[in-house]
Amino acid sequence: MNGPGPLGAFLQARRERLRPEDVGLRDLGPRRRVAGLRREELAQLAGVSAAGTRRTRCSRS
Repeated sequence: MNGPGPLGAFLQARRERLRPEDVGLRDLGPRRRVAGLRREELAQLAGVSAAGTRRTRCSRS
């Protein structure tokens, strides 16, 4: 399977809608490659590793 899969696409869409300020994180500057939260910021909020969020987005265990 190529691409993020349905769950990954859903999570990515939700992540793109949030800004760090929206969830109480400090914005570290204007240089963002994509809109929304970075994977590391999402992982910090969820209390999991960045690799864990990557596996979930790619629908792998």
